[in-house]
Amino acid sequence: MVLDELLQMLVERRASDLHLKVGRPPLLRIAGKIVPTELERLTPDDTKNLIYPIMNTYQIQKFEENWEIDFSYGLQELARFRVNIFFQRGVVGAVLRMIPYNIPTLDELGLPAILKDLSLKGQGLILVTGPTGCGKSTTLAAMINHVNANRECHIITIEDPIEFVYRDNRSEINQRELGSDTKSFSEALRHILRQDPDVILLGEMRDIETISTAVTAAETGHLVFSTLHTNDATQSVDRIIDSFPSHQQQQIRMQLSLSLQGIISQKLVRRADGKGRSSAVEVLINSPTIKKMIEEGNTSQIHKAIESSVTYYRMQTLNQALVKLVEGKVITLEEALRSTNNPDELKLNLKGIYSGSSLDRGVSQYYET
Repeated sequence: MVLDELLQMLVERRASDLHLKVGRPPLLRIAGKIVPTELERLTPDDTKNLIYPIMNTYQIQKFEENWEIDFSYGLQELARFRVNIFFQRGVVGAVLRMIPYNIPTLDELGLPAILKDLSLKGQGLILVTGPTGCGKSTTLAAMINHVNANRECHIITIEDPIEFVYRDNRSEINQRELGSDTKSFSEALRHILRQDPDVILLGEMRDIETISTAVTAAETGHLVFSTLHTNDATQSVDRIIDSFPSHQQQQIRMQLSLSLQGIISQKLVRRADGKGRSSAVEVLINSPTIKKMIEEGNTSQIHKAIESSVTYYRMQTLNQALVKLVEGKVITLEEALRSTNNPDELKLNLKGIYSGSSLDRGVSQYYET
């Protein structure tokens, strides 16, 4: 068994991830579900023999010192893969996620048109948030490539690891990978503003130093993209502010209210036709109302502000996005209810829209549970 053959299988079966675990056959994630292959169960030697050949000497040393490692691996003319190798119960395990060579456009991803406008802002902070595996990296790549196709500017990315590989179009793009091109996020960030960037992509805002640098860069004339592992826009704002000690929170509220351009919070939902998954996207735009709420610490009111700003600012809550997908028969009612952060609100929204219909009876059934 050779790893490249397993990755070929992943691509052919339209899977997103390959899982290697001792005692199980290789597993694929297809349309969000873990599916075992028909291959033999893996032994400890099998997993080690599959994984070690794709690591160089430095990576093997780092893995055996730290017991886990992230890096990227390319299969020529097929795809790139984000690789995470780890120990579990004393033996080697791994998860490899496919990253297409061709970066999809925002239109191909079915994302709201407002994301094109956000991508072309001259400065400010744009966050793409959501749980692990929700497509944040793909959305960010599509936004960066939209900049690349439309602006003459200098884009610098700091990633761990590099996932999508960009080709210069109208922009110059320099991609820096943690461990290969820079020793740490903080080290890279310390020097990034001296490298004449117009646009900065930070793979993740992990700590106070990263957040501070991102916000400062956004305040000083740069367009900054980054990600957070949060479920919605309100939680994202709170996460940033709560990362700071209490005596600094008023300052970061003020900075964030002035620098934030928008927050895109997304989830992947299973399509009703069984053809993979689609994105359900919450969009926050930093309108004067939102700006004031952030500045004054009234973040609990942000959700209502988004909900009431659909027409003029083209914002939408996750539930409003889910309602559109149910209306368009892209997803089922059950999938919408499984994916929402606020099921009671979603049930009321759907019940009002489909009053008197057969779907209303379906909603009523769920509303009573």
